[in-house]
Amino acid sequence: MDSLSKANGTFAIQVLKMLCQDRPSQNVFFSPLSISSALAMVLLGAKGNTKDQMAQAMSLKIQEDIHKGFQMLLTQVNKPGSKYLLRTANRLFGEKTCDFFSTFKESCLQSYNTELELLSFAEATEKSREHINTWVSKETEGKIPELLPKNSIDEQARLVLVDAIYFKGTWDAPFDKSHVCEIPFLINQEESRPVQMMCQKANFNYIYISEAQAQVLELPYAGKTLSMIILLPDEDVDLSVVSLGGAALL
Repeated sequence: MDSLSKANGTFAIQVLKMLCQDRPSQNVFFSPLSISSALAMVLLGAKGNTKDQMAQAMSLKIQEDIHKGFQMLLTQVNKPGSKYLLRTANRLFGEKTCDFFSTFKESCLQSYNTELELLSFAEATEKSREHINTWVSKETEGKIPELLPKNSIDEQARLVLVDAIYFKGTWDAPFDKSHVCEIPFLINQEESRPVQMMCQKANFNYIYISEAQAQVLELPYAGKTLSMIILLPDEDVDLSVVSLGGAALL
């Protein structure tokens, strides 16, 4: 489990770097676990050189029971009875004319609680796309109504992997709505804009990381099982420096 967590952390930083390179001046929001768990399902059906290359890209060790680790991790993430709502859901949608191995389908169900649903991409492409979007919308409480835009799937599609994640939690130390105030938010070295920010004074875990040249603050959610980690770069420090510094600490 520790090895898998370390691999997922390394993979998350690598993906973040790539996304930031492509969008240097834009906000980036993504779920590393969604990507790694979906790719791990593909890894279930991979062999030979393809399997080795996928594992290397995901920083996974082939000799370890990767899928049992993901099974344990996803069980913990979807743990019932918590003070927050965190739910992940994977689903495979396959072309109904394809003959998928029963061992692959059984392994996906056992390790990732994922079923393979057969659709007709070849004969009913648009209907299949709408069906997948309906499933995603349901799993995300309507927050993502159209994951797949028009023309994102064509009649050549044979297998579509979808991962949905939904989170809703309350702060362990709630903010007072009356303390919201307008503060300039620095977009880059030259530009800022006024935004509404929450304010409070309380005791939180805090540290300064010199390698990343940033302050780090932990804001726990109710139950203190999950937290939001906020990095605040020093003045005049580029975000790329913070990313590199954070990666070096992993």
